[in-house]
Amino acid sequence: MTHKLTLKSIAPVTHNTYHLTMDRPEGFSFEPGQATEIAIDKDGWRDEARPFTMVSQPEDDELAFVIKSYPDHDGMTEQVATLSKGDGLLVETPFGAITDHGPGVFIAGGAGITPFISILRKRDRDGTLDGAHLIFSNATEKDIILKDEFDRMNGLKKTYIVTNDPDSPHSGDQLDASTLDELIGSKDQAFYICGPGPMVDDVRDALKEIGVSEDNIVTEDGW
Repeated sequence: MTHKLTLKSIAPVTHNTYHLTMDRPEGFSFEPGQATEIAIDKDGWRDEARPFTMVSQPEDDELAFVIKSYPDHDGMTEQVATLSKGDGLLVETPFGAITDHGPGVFIAGGAGITPFISILRKRDRDGTLDGAHLIFSNATEKDIILKDEFDRMNGLKKTYIVTNDPDSPHSGDQLDASTLDELIGSKDQAFYICGPGPMVDDVRDALKEIGVSEDNIVTEDGW
């Protein structure tokens, strides 16, 4: 089902990501971590829908998204920086396999953090973050989305990795089997992965290499 919505607000989160809000339509039900497809309601863009994850909670009156701007991509990610309050958006029925399967290791690359935002916010609100570990990889420190918010979450273990800034205290290499083996502790827990396709494939393979069961890995391909 397609919902015609109006953008209520748009504000920067980092140098290239934006926080968008709109009213949640009646009957728009989802679980934290799930996504929808969004297109811009104007000529030439209605068929250019792309998937984005809600960062709001299912009971909120508003839908909220954090969307990264990619000027060289097609669709919403190309145009998000040009949007303004009052613009029309087309939002589809929610979907997605990334939902809360219990405390575990949340491994994100760049804008792949978005499915984990609402999950971790709910756990933070409910006081159930113990046992959750966020491993968040980015190119530079300025790319780290909502770092201050994650840092305030008591009970959440945080590991930030910055791969393209040798002067950063979080400087490190791309995630591989050896690094993950050092970071994760128990392999008998849920492992959530979201990020660019090659990164998700590499991390999944690395986890399996060090003995994590496929059944414990949560990605958009399924649980």
